[in-house]
Amino acid sequence: MVIGSALRLPAQWGVSQWNFGAHICYIDKKMNSYPAIMMLSSLKLTWLPAILLMFSPVLTTVATALQVTVRPERVNLGDTLKILVEPEPGETLTEAPTVKVAGESVPVFALGNHRWRALVPTTPLEQHGRRSLVVTGNNTTRNMLVWVGDRRFPTQSIWLREGGPQGTDHEFDRMDALRAMVTPQKFWNGTFRRPTSGPVTTGYGIRRYYNGVFANDYYHRGLDYAAPTGTPVIAAAAGRVAVVGRESDGFLIHGNTIGLDHGQGVTTVYLHLSRIDVREGDMVQAGQVIGAVGNTGASTGPHLHWGLNVNGKNVDPQPWLSGGFE
Repeated sequence: MVIGSALRLPAQWGVSQWNFGAHICYIDKKMNSYPAIMMLSSLKLTWLPAILLMFSPVLTTVATALQVTVRPERVNLGDTLKILVEPEPGETLTEAPTVKVAGESVPVFALGNHRWRALVPTTPLEQHGRRSLVVTGNNTTRNMLVWVGDRRFPTQSIWLREGGPQGTDHEFDRMDALRAMVTPQKFWNGTFRRPTSGPVTTGYGIRRYYNGVFANDYYHRGLDYAAPTGTPVIAAAAGRVAVVGRESDGFLIHGNTIGLDHGQGVTTVYLHLSRIDVREGDMVQAGQVIGAVGNTGASTGPHLHWGLNVNGKNVDPQPWLSGGFE
């Protein structure tokens, strides 16, 4: 039985149905077999005949006005969830539905043909387990649960000397602003591209001990590619250059940096560059060379740190390289 959805009773019972928001009322026309009013509201049964509970299979749920699909089917911490919302066959969904996950609203964008999509990020700092998913549209609300599985991330021990490089408010403010961008347009298309050659030396999500103390709020927020200084770095997907930061201008931790806005809450960052070939405001295409691998900022050797953000959170870029998101 679907709580909060209208139920259709067999015609021979002589019962009419009215749906008043979250309440569902059934009134007996014959007035001789069942009480006049039965009400179902907010998971509380104020009255329901025992016969309905005993023979509930004879009840059928009226077709809901929304179809909600969550991908991937198995989600682990660090993954990006895609929530697809579309109307039932023969119906339309012309206005954006609202999507809330664990009580928080998620931006929703049109895909065309009355289809809408929301992207939900998860990170290693979150708790695994079930999360509520509430989708509302066409005066219908779907209440669902999404299970986010646990994932074990490796740990590293880092020993730092006092007086190491300290970041600046300027670079942190610029990077925070990049993560917060939710541009209505979608610039990317399909699977993202590997941003440079060379092997991955540090994976996503690695946790760290600094001088023997576990950093509760730290995880490696991207992928590190080892490559010689000067190795070309390409745009992983089409987008707009939203950030150009240089070590000489205060990007002491990130080094020479490029931040791309791919639209609809998706951004990527390219850190520790030796060369920057673009300017803020430029539009770039997937595969276009935008800079070169370097060793600037807080870096122990030539490499590219590449990160991918979804709605303000750093997610695992690997699924975007292998499957992509519509």
